[in-house]
Amino acid sequence: MRERNLRGLLDGFTIGDPDELLPLQGLLAGLGRRAFGMLLLVATLPAFIPIPVGGAISGPLVMLIGVQLLAGRRRPWLPRFIARRGPHRGALVRFHRLIVPWLARLERLVRPRLGLLLQQRAAMMLTGLLLVLLGFLLSLPIPLTNYLFGGLLLLFAFAMLERDGALMLLAWAGGLVSIAVFGVLSGKFAAIAAEGLDRLF
Repeated sequence: MRERNLRGLLDGFTIGDPDELLPLQGLLAGLGRRAFGMLLLVATLPAFIPIPVGGAISGPLVMLIGVQLLAGRRRPWLPRFIARRGPHRGALVRFHRLIVPWLARLERLVRPRLGLLLQQRAAMMLTGLLLVLLGFLLSLPIPLTNYLFGGLLLLFAFAMLERDGALMLLAWAGGLVSIAVFGVLSGKFAAIAAEGLDRLF
């Protein structure tokens, strides 16, 4: 039986009581290797919530996914206290409304291809390393970057969900550029802050 595409998966999760909690273990059930993509999608959601701690919530979850890919796990593992938690259906409905116009365009471009690229151990490790670094940057209080990093992480999630190796190549390129640019900037910010503290004390 053909796997449902991303829009089909999201459509299924948005039907029902908006106040119902959707545990992560339920969202990932039956997805097989695509479970990492769904987990990354859900983990990225707080980055799009207009609250100061959105990145602080998403960042560590993204890093947890990256570490597991680095370790070569085929399916994600979650601590029980996290597996029993998850977004409310209403949050997925709002997210669904936000990205539906983009999904319609993406589905014309995103499709299963270059599948062997996604299955290689070295490719999984590179994806994991980039997710760890991007998750770390997302967790830092860098102004106006949540949407940027969140959008980039969605590319990784879509590539894993749709088994699109070409999209993953694009996500790798965007990830490497972002890490290089913001890694340098965050280092400069840290140096400036440390210099300011030295002058104060």
